Amino acid sequence: MKSNTKRTTIYLDPDLHRAIRLKAAETGRPMSALIQEAVKISLAEDAIDLAAYEERKDEPRLTFEEVAKKLRKNGKI
Repeated sequence: MKSNTKRTTIYLDPDLHRAIRLKAAETGRPMSALIQEAVKISLAEDAIDLAAYEERKDEPRLTFEEVAKKLRKNGKI
């Protein structure tokens, strides 16, 4: 394990714990590595979402009704 890692305690649902433990056994990787990878992926998805929001935040806001009307007009629904 890296010397610059931090130790923490997390509480997992028993079924989730079992699934991670089985995946760790299957892959030969430690549970902590699997959990760390999953957290990194989740945070990366958040960063992508935030970047997309930042790019589009100044676009005009449309109501659901406006979008539905436009889709009907274009034959999409």
